[in-house]
Amino acid sequence: MFQITGKTKLLGVIGYPVEHSLSPVMHNAAIAQLGLDYVYLPFPIAPENLEIAIAGFAAVGVVGFSVTIPHKQAIMPLLSEITPIAQAIGAVNTVSRQDNKWVGTNTDITGFIAPLQTTYHQDWSQKAAVILGNGGAARAVVAGCHQLGFAEIHVVGRSQQRLQEFYESWNDSSLATNLQVHTWDKLAKLIPQGNLLVNTTPIGMYPKVDESPLSGLEMADLPTGAIAYDLIYIPKPTQFLQLAQQQGAIAIDGLEMLVQQGAAALKIWLQQETVPVEVMRQALQNHLGLG
Repeated sequence: MFQITGKTKLLGVIGYPVEHSLSPVMHNAAIAQLGLDYVYLPFPIAPENLEIAIAGFAAVGVVGFSVTIPHKQAIMPLLSEITPIAQAIGAVNTVSRQDNKWVGTNTDITGFIAPLQTTYHQDWSQKAAVILGNGGAARAVVAGCHQLGFAEIHVVGRSQQRLQEFYESWNDSSLATNLQVHTWDKLAKLIPQGNLLVNTTPIGMYPKVDESPLSGLEMADLPTGAIAYDLIYIPKPTQFLQLAQQQGAIAIDGLEMLVQQGAAALKIWLQQETVPVEVMRQALQNHLGLG
């Protein structure tokens, strides 16, 4: 175990609740591997204490921190600077201290697209993505699909009003050009076009592990070579991914996105080009009993 000293630098994750966070497991494993005098801690911060907590972090010299639910939007007005990508998504998940100022960015896009770029070298410009759900996670996925160059990006949700708001929120960016929104009843027409099918909803998450946002029957029309991607990482694999694999789809789960967005954040905080991604992945798999 590494030694905490008077010089140990602080990193962490803020959320409420935050006890369930797996970030300390992977970040402390990476820090230990690199032999650095840092420690990464979970900080449970209630929404009403957010402003004072951020001021406190500056006072005690925190180097940087991850942001999880419910603070990803609420923290934005408290930061000095927000990167264009975080601005476009409308959420911050990574904050760093630079020149005595808090700078917010979003590494969820990097995390989302990493397995698609490294494992499946494809020309996405002729492909269509179908995204289930229109919450905060879907925003990062839309931006990621845009970055990969998808010809069409379809977002599917339950509420017409929320879908319209989601669509209009991209109006100031170039992302609106190939984005379309649909209610759930249009899925039968969309599935045959879906080269990438992404679940951003919480359906299938522990403890309701037997649920899936789509049935096997609904997925039966997935095109050959389709990729099914679930942002959920417990259970592994989810019911959604099991059903997709039965239809011959390639499955990617949320654990890789978690690892890759964490690695991208660590590079920012440590100002390093590379971090031990494999060590982070292995630490999570061991922790979850998957190693």
